[in-house]
Amino acid sequence: MTQPVPHHVLYELGCTEGSPATLRLLARDQDRRRLLLLRAVLDAADTAPADRCPPAARRSLAESWALLEAAERAAPDRAATVRSLLLAPLVGPWAEHALALLTGAGPPDRAATARTLGHLAPLAAAAAVRAGLPFRLRLTATGGTLALPTLGALRTAPGTVPVDAHHSGGRLVLRAPDRRTVTVRPQRGHGAWAASPAWRAAHALPPLVPGGHPVPLDDLDPYRVPRHPREPGFTGITDLDDLARKRWGGAWSGTGAALAHGGPHRISEAATLLRCLVPLAPPGGGAGGEPPPGSCSGTRREAFGAVLSSEPPDAAGFAETLVHESQHVKLAALAALTPLHRAGPAPRHFAPWRPDPRPFDGLWHGVYSHLALADWWLRYARGAPPGPARERAWAEHARRREQVGAALPVLVGSDALTPAGRTLAEGMVTAYTRLTEAEVPAEHLARAVAYVATTRALWIQRHNGMSPS
Repeated sequence: MTQPVPHHVLYELGCTEGSPATLRLLARDQDRRRLLLLRAVLDAADTAPADRCPPAARRSLAESWALLEAAERAAPDRAATVRSLLLAPLVGPWAEHALALLTGAGPPDRAATARTLGHLAPLAAAAAVRAGLPFRLRLTATGGTLALPTLGALRTAPGTVPVDAHHSGGRLVLRAPDRRTVTVRPQRGHGAWAASPAWRAAHALPPLVPGGHPVPLDDLDPYRVPRHPREPGFTGITDLDDLARKRWGGAWSGTGAALAHGGPHRISEAATLLRCLVPLAPPGGGAGGEPPPGSCSGTRREAFGAVLSSEPPDAAGFAETLVHESQHVKLAALAALTPLHRAGPAPRHFAPWRPDPRPFDGLWHGVYSHLALADWWLRYARGAPPGPARERAWAEHARRREQVGAALPVLVGSDALTPAGRTLAEGMVTAYTRLTEAEVPAEHLARAVAYVATTRALWIQRHNGMSPS
């Protein structure tokens, strides 16, 4: 599905920027890929042998898809809402897992396939609720939870529990054998409320920009973190209580303004690319109801638009996370459109922000995100009044700039770059050159230079004299 990407788009993205048209190009391609992936799941279920896909699971999948199609037809003015459920980031990991179970070379697992394919039914039910379409459907809760996207989740007994769902007249009635009937009343846009303590409402943060879409803060979806995290130190999922949600909301309320300090393109890319936030447990845990120090964040190739993050310390920290992770989203989406390099996966490159050797692609992602951060912190420093916030911004800018300067030559000098990758790298060099022309307080620059030099020396020592290429 690779296709030529215009030179000016590659160069613009290389500068870590992106016009609205460029961002829409990336998003449209990812959306097309999602719909093709869903079609592949349906086709694989139709053709899979019974020992891999039980007939009951195949019928359930077909019924769920039929309900989705009916919901889209039932309310043309809400068709975009129904489609957005299919294009939601966390549907991607589910679809890839389902396709792997249906087509994988390993031994069949009928029970796992049935559970996985059954995940489409709650999504279809949520779509029908949003479309105002009446229905009756048998759903299945697993692991003590039945999650309904954009609405919330029903707590049930552990294990596999059948739940009868009936939607009519703006009310969703859920009946599980282990609990009394729960009546759920959807709220406009996002969330739903119920009097029962067995119900947890879905939560969303306000739009980043006026007229934008709310950003789901998803601590309910069962596919919200990787089954096998690839990155060390990647913390697990966490459920948010009311206090934690208020802290997230407090930091979020200033995030748009903090992003804008780095230029209008930063808030534009976050508003365009960010489709949901998945809260992670903070590194090291916490005590006394207070968020612990430190943070972590990440993205997932198969979940376009999702940013996974531990609780942000403040609005500036939240904005920094979005700037950082937006670059990973952009670069992964671009790499799906056109190959950028032909380097192998061997972890052998020095990255001043990591203690371990990085593969070429990992180094590229790191340089790209740190280049954007250096630019954002520079603009932030220039606009901040004298005080701790400005000093922090200068320190962060200087460190990111020196880190990029230590690693960028490896990318630019590689013979593994494709023509598209070469153009992207040229844009990165242009952006870095502009940064080096900025006047930075001498004490911050000196500390940053020393920091990178020390990091390099420790890296060589840790890896037995390995050349930090």
